[in-house]
Amino acid sequence: MNALQTRLTDWIDAHFDDEVGFLQAVVRIPTDTPPGNNAPHAEAVADMLEGAGWPVERHAVPSQQVVDYGLESITNLIVRRPYGGDGPTLALNAHGDVVPPGEGWTHPPYGAVIEDGYLYGRAAAVSKSDFATYVFAVRALEALGAPLRGGVELHFTYDEEFGGLLGPGWLLEQGLTQPDYVIAAGFGYSIITAHNACLQLVVTVHGKAGHGAMPDTAVDALQAATRVLNAIYGDLPRLKTIKSGVPGIDSPTMLVGRIDGGTNTNVVPGKVVLKLDRRMIPEEDPVAVEAQVRALITDAVAGMPGIRLEVKRLLLSQALRPLPGAQPLVESLRRNAHTVLGEAIPAVGTPLYADARLYGERGIPAVLYGAGPRTVTEANAKKADERLALDDLRRATKVVALTLLDMLGVEAQQAVSR
Repeated sequence: MNALQTRLTDWIDAHFDDEVGFLQAVVRIPTDTPPGNNAPHAEAVADMLEGAGWPVERHAVPSQQVVDYGLESITNLIVRRPYGGDGPTLALNAHGDVVPPGEGWTHPPYGAVIEDGYLYGRAAAVSKSDFATYVFAVRALEALGAPLRGGVELHFTYDEEFGGLLGPGWLLEQGLTQPDYVIAAGFGYSIITAHNACLQLVVTVHGKAGHGAMPDTAVDALQAATRVLNAIYGDLPRLKTIKSGVPGIDSPTMLVGRIDGGTNTNVVPGKVVLKLDRRMIPEEDPVAVEAQVRALITDAVAGMPGIRLEVKRLLLSQALRPLPGAQPLVESLRRNAHTVLGEAIPAVGTPLYADARLYGERGIPAVLYGAGPRTVTEANAKKADERLALDDLRRATKVVALTLLDMLGVEAQQAVSR
C-alpha cells in the first residue's frame, strides 16, 4: 500500500472501537419484519449520523402504502456526501429490517453481546453490520483530507425481507437517487455480481369445514393441499437438472415455507394456506416460471369436487445480472480485498436474492460486498445466534474504504489515466 492507503487503514484501526460501538447500537434496536415497524430504527440511525455532523434525509413511505404492503412503518435514509468535480456517485446500500429472531438463542438476539471476538445479535451479519462498514469507510475516506471528486450516498433502507420495493425500489421510483455504481451489503470473502430471482406465492385451498365424526358432509381442504404439496415436491428432481452457467449458482429450488389451516382436531379443515418460495437462476424467465408453477398447482387439484383455489403472488423479484460497467468496481474490490485479506477473492453469483437487483434493473452496475464470513452458514444468518467476527468487520471496512479511494480519489484517478 502507498502512504495514502496506509493512512486510510490506520484511521480505521484507530477508530475501530467506535465502529463496534456504533454497530452495537444499531443491532440493539429491534426491526422484526413482520410486523415491520421500522421507522423508529431509521430515526435512531439518523440521529446518530447527524450527531456526527452528517445531514440525513428521512424519506417516509406513505403510511397507507406501507400498511397495504403488510408492514407498519418505513422510513428510508439517504446521506449524500458530494465531493464535486466530474467523478462518479457511488451508493452504499444496507437494509435494517430483519427476520424475527425465533428460538434457540444462547445470547440475547438484541443484546449485541461480544464474546471471543464475535458480536452476537439478529442482523449482526445480515445486514446491520454494513451500516457500520459503510459509515466508517466513508468517515475514513473523508478523514484523509485528500482531494476527491464525485460523491458517496449512503442508502439505509427497510424493506429487503419483503422484496425491497418500498426500500431501494421506492427511492429509485421517486427519483430520489440515480447513482453511477452501487455496493450493497454482502460478505467479505466474495464479490457477488449476480444472484437468483425469486417468486413467492400464497396458495389458499378452500374446501368446506365439517364435523370430524361426519367427514362425508365436508370437503377436506387438507387432502387437496396434500396434492399440491406432492406436485411441488415431485417437481424438484426436474429442477435439479437445470443448471446455471454462473459460478456460485447451481439449480433452481422450490419449497413450501409455511402452512396454516384447520380450526380444531375434530374438525375437517375447510381452508389451508401454503406459502411457496421458488428461486430462479439468472437464465430463467420469471414470467414463464410463474406460469409453470401456477399450472402445476392448479393441475394438482383439477377435478376435485368442492375444492377452490386462490393463488396470489407475494413477490416476483428479478435476478441480478452482471452489467458491463461494473468491471472497474469489481476490479478495485478484488485488488483491495487481496491486499487486506491476503488471498484472492472471487467474483461470483449467489443463490440468494437481494436489493441490489433493483439498482441493476435500472442499469446501475451493482455488486454485493461487506462484512461477513465465507458462508451464510458460518454467520448463522436468519438463525439463532447470528454472529459477526469483528476481524471481518475491520477487514471489510478497509476494503470498502480503499475502493472508495480508488473510485473517487483524484490521485488514484490520475494514476489510472496515465
